[in-house]
Amino acid sequence: MTQRVALATVLDRLAIDDVITGYAVAVDDGAWSDYGALFTEDGRADYREAGGAEGPADEIARWLAETMSLFPVRQHLIVNRRIELEDLGGYPGDRAQVRADYLNPMRLARKDDAGADNAPDFVTGGRYTFELRRADPGWLIRTVTVNEKWRRAPSG
Repeated sequence: MTQRVALATVLDRLAIDDVITGYAVAVDDGAWSDYGALFTEDGRADYREAGGAEGPADEIARWLAETMSLFPVRQHLIVNRRIELEDLGGYPGDRAQVRADYLNPMRLARKDDAGADNAPDFVTGGRYTFELRRADPGWLIRTVTVNEKWRRAPSG
């Protein structure tokens, strides 16, 4: 691998990492237009294993906007990112796969009779699988699939 190819690979990895971070920030901030901009035109998201929906990214963004309103406080932590770049005989291709674990604490929207916020926390963890494609604006998500491994929900 030449230095130029090695540098291109490092730059691709950094750009892909930025897309994954952008995904978490968009969901946490409720920035649904930013969420949609992270996907290819035919991009899809699959949240079925976490009890959610599956479909085109723009439809899922609308579903998330409604669903996430139940959780006004959200914080995705996406860790242990494993990036696999397509290898074209020693040169990076235009496809990548990322497997990354997540921890997602959220706070339910609920107030008691006196108006105090007594909402319990809801925490879930699992693994994302992202498939990305290189496009004119840079790397974009082609698919994201959630594999929820556990959750801790409030009792009662």
